[in-house]
Amino acid sequence: MGILSGLLSRLGFHQAHVERSPIRVFLLDDDRRRHDWFEERFAGDLLDITDNIERARVLLTEKQYDAIFLDHDLLPEHYHSETTDDENTGYALATWLAARPELQRASTIMVHTRNADGAMRMVEELRRAGRNAEYVPFPLLAQKIKNYWQR
Repeated sequence: MGILSGLLSRLGFHQAHVERSPIRVFLLDDDRRRHDWFEERFAGDLLDITDNIERARVLLTEKQYDAIFLDHDLLPEHYHSETTDDENTGYALATWLAARPELQRASTIMVHTRNADGAMRMVEELRRAGRNAEYVPFPLLAQKIKNYWQR
């Protein structure tokens, strides 16, 4: 460490860069562009992606995740639909996960859907079950990921 680096460090201005270990990330989303987006954000990490509730249940049962990202509307017919939470939405997975306290206890869960009403129902269900869950609108997700899991 040079003299300048040492001085900056003592004054609290030096920022040490520490590389973090890879994390395991789960994504439930039907938008292929978002799949690519997540792959870019979590390059070097272990990322499992599905748009299918049954496959999601299998993955969440078999593997342990550090971060779980959930979309609400998984089929085109859900977009702008009057029906809300059927068995093919992220809400179905959220209620399934909430009913299984032994699964994914330490995971951070982020609901990133553009459907704010659906997102709040999902977060409420998960929080009622004692889960660490929050709604992060997709446009704000990049900054949230950077804050939580900066590389």
